[in-house]
Amino acid sequence: MARSRGGGACYMLAPPNPETTLRLLVVEDDPDLNRQLTTALNEAGYVVDRAFDGEEGHFLGDSEPYDAVVLDIGLPKMDGISVLEAWRRNGRIMPVLILTARDRWSDKVQGIDAGADDYVAKPFHLEEVLARIRALLRRAAGHAQSELTCGPVVLDTRTNRVSVNGNHIKLTSHEYRLLAYLMHHGGRVVSRTELVEHLYDQDFDRDSNTIEVFVGRVRKKLDVDIIQTVRGLGYLLTPPTDAR
Repeated sequence: MARSRGGGACYMLAPPNPETTLRLLVVEDDPDLNRQLTTALNEAGYVVDRAFDGEEGHFLGDSEPYDAVVLDIGLPKMDGISVLEAWRRNGRIMPVLILTARDRWSDKVQGIDAGADDYVAKPFHLEEVLARIRALLRRAAGHAQSELTCGPVVLDTRTNRVSVNGNHIKLTSHEYRLLAYLMHHGGRVVSRTELVEHLYDQDFDRDSNTIEVFVGRVRKKLDVDIIQTVRGLGYLLTPPTDAR
């Protein structure tokens, strides 16, 4: 597996694209299913906001920078098809995975025509939803495979494992999310505000000062100089000097 290019830039095993991020929205009116989906996605390393009806889901999807949405079709107050159509009219382009009833093939057709990127029929296995979300995020960003690399650092988005020179590095969930976001956006400056928006859910106390703490911890654990501070702007991921 190749690790670096002539210019030494951090890169993925496919053409890089700055659109892949880590924040998801679940819109599902069944409390138990909403909780199960949210828990599974949280455990997979995503920041997840949730809504329980179409109006709330439409508002959140129209006002927050989500990277993908899990959207039920049969919602109260505003049905899922109407929510999706409104998002697309307003220029919201995040990937949307719709949840449909198994025997309602017409819902699947309506959903795809309204702008859905994929669908899962109920009942379903949570592992299938996770796999489809991963695929949607990869396609949206132009990634063919799950590994991201920067010099000796390798991050596997499928297993949520990070290694340096082949040695596994243990990160907390927030440390992993921060590193993953920077690696998805290797080669460009990422502001503290952007990191805050994509690392924390809507109910978290969004203090940008905590970003500096997490960056410091990640730097110490990796023990590789790949996260550069760009004064007044944010952070830039570049390979260490000896890898260029």
